[in-house]
Amino acid sequence: MDGATVSLVSHASSPDNGRTPADPASDAAPIVPPAVPLRTITLVRWGTLAWVLVLLVLALVPAWRSGERDWWFWVPVAGIALGVVGYVYLRRGRGNAATA
Repeated sequence: MDGATVSLVSHASSPDNGRTPADPASDAAPIVPPAVPLRTITLVRWGTLAWVLVLLVLALVPAWRSGERDWWFWVPVAGIALGVVGYVYLRRGRGNAATA
């Protein structure tokens, strides 16, 4: 730094040690989100169905799964497989957060 002067300011000597005053809103009651009436297994069913629809569309439109997009076909296959695994997991009762 040619000819520049650097000034260092220390907040260690100030009474609040450089901290900002407490936020008055932090004393308020915590915000509790409302319960969601959607069951997780329903969400998994709809998600798996969406992947089945994507797979059908890709099967019907060959241009969308040819050339550099040949891997697109396997994306919904993986989504369906993971959806089935999730569905089986939830049906067996292991994904129930209420008992966790």
